[in-house]
Amino acid sequence: MIIYNVTTHVSHSIKELWVEWMKQKHIPEIMGKNCFAKFQFVELLDVDATEGVTYAVQFYAKSKALYNKYIEIHAAQLREDSLKTWGDKVIAFRSLMKVVD
Repeated sequence: MIIYNVTTHVSHSIKELWVEWMKQKHIPEIMGKNCFAKFQFVELLDVDATEGVTYAVQFYAKSKALYNKYIEIHAAQLREDSLKTWGDKVIAFRSLMKVVD
């Protein structure tokens, strides 16, 4: 299992709107691409929240090929949509992990 992790620091001023957008629009759009089997959306707790809140979404792909399909076909447009919607009020970084059996 491959885990595509997106960690995002969100300005306090948009926190509630961003969380709702993630739950109602962005995550469903990603899951609708049929590249990931499941996801989990979490808030990081033991971090400095002075300037904002940090969240992570972990998307689980059954294979590296499915992850690659997402990145090659869908990721750029979805990232652009996020940038147009939130601008510099969110900062995201991504990591790729493999479940060790």
